[in-house]
Amino acid sequence: MSLIAAAGGPPLTPDDDTARRWIAQELSKPEYAAARPNWLDLLSQRIADWFGSLHLGGGGGSGGWLAIAGAVIVVAIVVFAVLRFGLPRLNRRSRAARLGGEVADTRTAEQLRAAADRAAAEGDWSLAVLERFRAVAASLAERTVVAVRPGTTAHEVALQAAAVFPAESGALRAAADAFDGARYLGRAQDRAAHERLRELDERLRRAAPVFEAVGA
Repeated sequence: MSLIAAAGGPPLTPDDDTARRWIAQELSKPEYAAARPNWLDLLSQRIADWFGSLHLGGGGGSGGWLAIAGAVIVVAIVVFAVLRFGLPRLNRRSRAARLGGEVADTRTAEQLRAAADRAAAEGDWSLAVLERFRAVAASLAERTVVAVRPGTTAHEVALQAAAVFPAESGALRAAADAFDGARYLGRAQDRAAHERLRELDERLRRAAPVFEAVGA
């Protein structure tokens, strides 16, 4: 007799409904359900679809073993993904503010703009450029125009934004170059660089994104 059975634990060969309930309960835990549509939501949907496609007979035999083996594999994949990529965040602004940073930054776009203004007032133009570009990224993420996650680069933000603000593609690319130059290459920025970014930020705030019509 197995230790699980002796301890009065769940059966080793659950029926189809039990197996599906186990995985649904596992994936509905708060740490897994913390974010809105993201990689974990998509994974959960694919898992549910896979279980729904199974046509297993009864609760015993190979069908039951297949169900529990699938549940164990799925949970292992989810745990690995969480350990590898971290838990999704509820707040899109937190993801956007991590751009180019080593630690989580939960500042809003407005807070980042204020930080850029303070740096500019102190003559720290490199910091002003960094904070202003982060404000642009955070603002676009708050509007759900772009998806900014930990590890997203400045040029990825610019590429996503250019797809819905095509008139600003050149300015976005130049802004990403300025950010990378200041952040990674140690290139000193000046008043003009920050002013260009500030003006880009203002234009994007006023502009309406252009989405291609589905099936057009």
